[in-house]
Parts: sequence; structure tokens; C-alpha cells
Amino acid sequence: MFRTLGGGDLATSGTKATHPHAVTELCEDGSRLYATALRNGRILRSDVEAAPCLTEFALLHPDPDDAKWLRPVPPSVALARRLNPIEREITEQRRMSIALAEVFEPFMSLGAQDAAPTHSITVLEGLDRINAALDLATVQCRTEMLTVQPSGRRSPENRLLEALERDKPLIERGVRIRTLYQHTARYIPDRLAYMDQFTQGKVEYRTIDELVERLIVCDESVAFIPIRDDRQVALELRHPGLVRYLIKVFEFMWARAVPLQAGTPYEIDPDGITDIQHSIAKLLVEGHVDEAIARRLGMNVRTCRAHIAKLATALGSGSRAQLGYLIAQSGILDDDHSVPKNRDPS
Repeated sequence: MFRTLGGGDLATSGTKATHPHAVTELCEDGSRLYATALRNGRILRSDVEAAPCLTEFALLHPDPDDAKWLRPVPPSVALARRLNPIEREITEQRRMSIALAEVFEPFMSLGAQDAAPTHSITVLEGLDRINAALDLATVQCRTEMLTVQPSGRRSPENRLLEALERDKPLIERGVRIRTLYQHTARYIPDRLAYMDQFTQGKVEYRTIDELVERLIVCDESVAFIPIRDDRQVALELRHPGLVRYLIKVFEFMWARAVPLQAGTPYEIDPDGITDIQHSIAKLLVEGHVDEAIARRLGMNVRTCRAHIAKLATALGSGSRAQLGYLIAQSGILDDDHSVPKNRDPS
């Protein structure tokens, strides 16, 4: 049963209100009629039938001189009645918190030196919390930010604007930024326009054929990774060991990536197969479906299937099953195609 803040049941004398709500959510009829009663000094009992909450919340009481009228309780009196029990509860909670602090205070210094870092892993749910944590890390970043941005598919304009607003202050403070994209990002105009915004700063962009998931690291102190495909939940990592490990993963990929200014990485080998098709062939042999391959290489499924068709033509395959066999037999995966051509030796 719904209860008022004063503790009384909403149902009285066997009758039940038709619109139960809390006093903090006074309904529109109740607000209007209470204001009328305050202005006029009283109100007909029949006029408040649409808002039984006024009597249930003790905002109106019977007129002692005439039963058909109700008189308003002054707002200051009504407010005091509601606040008194809340203030008593707050006072009791404060007494309890002081008592608890006194109990645990002698133990605070014991084992403090060996204690694990607090808040080393924080779960962030919802884009608002994730963006707020990223904004704070960006403001605190002073040396370098490392980012991995999978999927070269077109991003919503507002997402690029958010990234622009977040990155620009970093550049102005002289923070170094290194970002990894997939090769497909080289062919997306809005992505290229975004990168052109920072050509004068300490910013480096490289691309690689395959990236697994998003990563952001600030100053070797905090890292962010998504833990759900819809990117509505992320982890904020401040454990030094975890952050150092993720930086090593980034450096491993960075060393194998192609600087943006080095030109296209999709060259055709003498066998007629491009680097991207080598990457697709590798994933096909590993058993990945078209959708998974497209996601990992940052392209749409239609483009991925077009590359698969060209790969099949180059190898003379007449079916998908035969294609896997021919890839394995052709030896095209024996050579190291993981490092694209035109790579900057630096």
C-alpha cells in the first residue's frame, strides 16, 4: 500500500484514492486547489473531490464552523510537519556515522602500506558517465594520450565533434597524441577532415589492417576499454600493472602500423592479391564469418564480400568451401603480410 511521507495510509475509512502519489509530487489538481484555498481562506469540500490527496497529506482540514467547507493549513506549518521526521532521521544517521568512525578509527593505520590501490577498476555504465570520466582524464592528462579507434566506418558527426572538443585542449597544452585507426579510415572524408584539424600539433596517426577494440590511455596512469559491443559500458582502469600491459599492447600494434602520410597500404602483390585481401584470407582460414571479418577490418559487409569475391577470382575458387582450401594450399599466408608496404622505417 502506498504511504504518505507522514506515515499514514493513503486509503482511509475503507476508501481508496484514485491517484496515489507522494507529497513531493503534488498533482496538478492538488496544486491548483491548494493555491485557491490559500487565496480564499477556505474551499468547498465538494470542490476538492478531484484531489483527495489534499486531505490525505493534511494540507486541508475541516472548517469547525461549517462542515461543507475545508480550511488550508499554512504552507509553513505543512512544511514543518514534513521536515521534522526527516531531520530526526538525519540526526540519527549522523550519530551512527560518528559511532562507526570511532569503532573503525583504530584499524585505519593497520596494513595501510600493503593495501591494494583503491578504485583500480571502475565500471562506467551509460554514455554520460563514460564521457564524464573521459573528460576528467583529458583535463588531467599532461604528457601523452594513446588511442585505438577501431572501425573506419563513418562515425556520426556529433561523435567526431565530441572527440574534437576533447582533443583540441590537449594539443593546445602540448600533450602528445598517438592514434591507431584501421586502413579503411584513409578513405573516409569526415575522418580525414578530423585528422587534418591537428596537423600542426604533436599528433601522430597510423593505420593497421586489423584492430580488435577501442582503447584510450592517459599519462600511463588511466586506461579506458569498452566491455560491451554497444559501448554503453566501459572499464576505467587505474591499476598500474594493467595500464602498463595495455601500453605494451599499443606499442606492439604501433610498431606494425603505417604512418598516415606514408601513402596507401593496399598495394597489389605479383600474385594479384592486395594486403587487405591477405588479411581477409587469414581471417577466413581462421573460420570467421563475413560480418566478423568486416567488423575487425573496419569496413562494411558489402565491401568485405567484394574483396572475398576478388580473392576467389584470383585463386580460381568456385565455392566458399573451396576458397578456404585454396587459400591454405596457395601459400599466400606463408609470407609475412602483417606489415604493410610503404612503411616508414622510423
